[in-house]
Amino acid sequence: MGKLFGTDGIRGVANEYPLTPEMAMTIGRAVVAIFKSNNNLSKIVIGKDTRLSGFMIEHALASGICSMGGEVHLAGTLPTPGVAFLASSTDANAGIVISASHNPFYDNGIKIFNGDGFKLSDELEAKIEKTALDDQTIALSKSVRETGRVRRLDDASQRYKEFLKRVLSEENPFKGMKIVLDCSNGATCRVAPQLFDELGAKVESISVQPDGKNINANCGSEHPDKLAQEVMGRKADIGLAFDGDGDRLIAVDEKGQIVTGDRILAICAKVLKQEGRLKNNLVVSTVMSNLGLRIALKDMGINHVMTNVGDRYVLEEMLTSGAVIGGEDSGHMIFLDNHTTGDGVLTGIKLIEAMQKECKTLSELREIITVFPQVLISVNVQRKPDIQTVPKIVDVVHSVEKILGQKGRVLVRYSGTQPLCRVMVEGPSKSETQKYCQQIADVIQSELGK
Repeated sequence: MGKLFGTDGIRGVANEYPLTPEMAMTIGRAVVAIFKSNNNLSKIVIGKDTRLSGFMIEHALASGICSMGGEVHLAGTLPTPGVAFLASSTDANAGIVISASHNPFYDNGIKIFNGDGFKLSDELEAKIEKTALDDQTIALSKSVRETGRVRRLDDASQRYKEFLKRVLSEENPFKGMKIVLDCSNGATCRVAPQLFDELGAKVESISVQPDGKNINANCGSEHPDKLAQEVMGRKADIGLAFDGDGDRLIAVDEKGQIVTGDRILAICAKVLKQEGRLKNNLVVSTVMSNLGLRIALKDMGINHVMTNVGDRYVLEEMLTSGAVIGGEDSGHMIFLDNHTTGDGVLTGIKLIEAMQKECKTLSELREIITVFPQVLISVNVQRKPDIQTVPKIVDVVHSVEKILGQKGRVLVRYSGTQPLCRVMVEGPSKSETQKYCQQIADVIQSELGK
């Protein structure tokens, strides 16, 4: 990607290319310039999570959009998939989300959807980046005779809830279920508890008191251990943990066991296949998916395609191959029959629906996969050269791969949003996997680390 865009939108304020108010304003201008309608009026929906810096960036974006004659519709605090829905269900030209997803509060960033509710292609991101970084962009607004307006979408959350309810055909479908939600002090804090309550479940929620700084702080999908304790302590049927902007889900079963994206993919794919709704008999995941997922899908007679890491690449492959379900072990799940993007709340609905259709507990359903031991180590790096150009890293990776053979695998990749190199190793035992992963991480630390 270029200077501005990473794998999940425009980089945050604490990362390699700072997102200042000035840059946000310029991005607002660039978005209007790219998405301008035939009648020269661009309508842009903006939503945000609960980060302290969200208000500042929101106002800067709105100023840039209005300076180009665009119209801003503020959705307030709303999950990322909620903004995608609003962009696609109204006559908006684009939707913008102010969020750094699962990152700490001091990061922030921008995600952009087109008017159809889909994330942008690499080509369109490159076009926006070029426009935003072009000195001529500021001059574009000088010829605008009338500035745009800012309006508030007071019913944004209600619209999003009604959209999600349409996934289910019954009234009070979750009646009798006890659910614990961990909303990560983020964008799902209000909408998720309200929705599951309206669906008939008995809902108890944690991490629903955002203060601008506690988003993702030892809670949510990145830290599900507390949720696991709450589920067991409250004797709940299931726990659902979202990330800061609500596009990821990690679940917890009634025994307090963590259920990550690979297992959720397999569970939901099985139900779709049984109902004859698994289009092209295909599931899409990333190279980070566990070997156990591949084996489980093969045993069920389901075809499997893998992509580079990032839900955007999963979506691209789904659209190309005609798949209706795909996702990442990290919790991004895409159900294309229902939505244009990953949606943690929607995934929670689908998972509970699968429990009901299979008449099984989540602890029973999770056994659909036998997970190979997997270790992931993140190494702070000062630079990000092509891994294949660093001989010592190449040598240690090849050495480990030779030892593992068919009993495991190695994946080394850079984070798209942080100065990190991630090392993932799967192997026949936890101790061996840990040892080999650490070997590779130590070499990366020596060659590229701080």
